[in-house]
Amino acid sequence: MSVASEYLQLQRQSADELVRQHAPLVRRIAYHLMGRLPPSVDVSDLIQAGMIGLLEAARNFATGRNASFETFAGIRIRGAMLDELRRTDWTPRSVHRKVREMAEVVRQIEIETGADADDAEVMRRLGMGAEEYHQVLADAASARLLSLSAPDDAEGGAAFDVADGESLNPQESVENDGMRSALVEAIGSLPEREQLVMSLYYEEELNLKEIGAVLGVTESRACQIHGQAVVRLRARMSGWHDAVEQSRKQKKKG
Repeated sequence: MSVASEYLQLQRQSADELVRQHAPLVRRIAYHLMGRLPPSVDVSDLIQAGMIGLLEAARNFATGRNASFETFAGIRIRGAMLDELRRTDWTPRSVHRKVREMAEVVRQIEIETGADADDAEVMRRLGMGAEEYHQVLADAASARLLSLSAPDDAEGGAAFDVADGESLNPQESVENDGMRSALVEAIGSLPEREQLVMSLYYEEELNLKEIGAVLGVTESRACQIHGQAVVRLRARMSGWHDAVEQSRKQKKKG
């Protein structure tokens, strides 16, 4: 056997071992995502997509990376699952539309007042009752929408996408770094309780029932607080998106 053949075989064995060791990570991520998706989404579809992401991560992982394999694989696994959710988007367009409208109203109020938008004022401007308002917040927390890292469009997007920096061209890399900085700043500006929910959900990976227990509220109320945070973040990130789009247009003209 040639040296090249031996090297390729060792690479395949190493990748297979990484997949075996980290297969439980796929299920953990899948069930965490299911905590904010409706029963109509089949967890087995997410697991299948996640396993493909894990395989790709194992094949492409380089030991010289700054991040651990688990961190690298987690990004690829989530990305594969989110791609699957995009492909089979169950969310009615009316949900995307209502959340976009709410985020825009929140943005307008916060520009006018310089303070966090008040629920009552948001409802008044949208002409919504409390029941409909809370349902939109629940939709914002549970739907596969509200991309904070991609331009707004009619279909929405996946929440909190994280790109693999090594797959980006220089301009995309700069924009991705800018998005991360803008997102960190936006999260830091949220009301304290909303910051806590975001941290528990996205960093500690607690589900909404567990977050409710931490806050001493119902799961439904935890869902609403999460929805408020996501809508507020979308409103506050819109300025960053506008700046990026303006920069792109200027570069095209130049």
